[in-house]
Amino acid sequence: MSHGSRTFQGVVALDGPSGTGKSSAARLLARRLGSRYLDTGAMYRAATVAALHADVDLTDADAIGRTVAGADIRISTDPEPAKVWLDGVDVSREIRSAEVTQAVSAVAAVQAVRTQMVAQQRELIGAGGIVVEGRDIASTVWPQAEPKVYLTASPQARAQRRAGETGQHADEVARSLHRRDHLDSSRSASPLRRADGAIELDTTELTLDEVVHALAALVDELE
Repeated sequence: MSHGSRTFQGVVALDGPSGTGKSSAARLLARRLGSRYLDTGAMYRAATVAALHADVDLTDADAIGRTVAGADIRISTDPEPAKVWLDGVDVSREIRSAEVTQAVSAVAAVQAVRTQMVAQQRELIGAGGIVVEGRDIASTVWPQAEPKVYLTASPQARAQRRAGETGQHADEVARSLHRRDHLDSSRSASPLRRADGAIELDTTELTLDEVVHALAALVDELE
């Protein structure tokens, strides 16, 4: 597949908190561009599964770091379906469990884990032709990405979207999102923030198609 008459060779960075439509938009944009797709959050979730399977104390950063260092985490870069493996086992479903969602911020805050994941992510991005989504792509993983986009949405919209995906009550989801936002934005290692030069896109009132259209237009402007 190609974008226009040429194959897309760039790197699109999509950052932002949960519930902004980031994953859905990133996958659809990658399909539209005929490019690869990388869900960096899935890698941190796989690392969290490794820590949970090892029954590691989630307050022990050294133990988490050692456990994840010994884990073999692989991820596909196909937009559909994106899969992730831990030590050769497909954990694509397990990483979306409530237990993993509750624990992932603690694991992702560990500097040794971030160093390992970022190195692997940079290797996967390689020569480009990829849409990458996460929380620190433009600020840490690939600052030279163009375009760099930071997705936002109102707390209510984010909670409703995530509740629709998980089947949980919106109030419960809102509390969970608020907690994770605080943990992700206050950590010392690559905190969640809008990177310098990133374009902020508020998705509160936008449909998924409108978000993808806006992102594709930003890519078109660069070509």
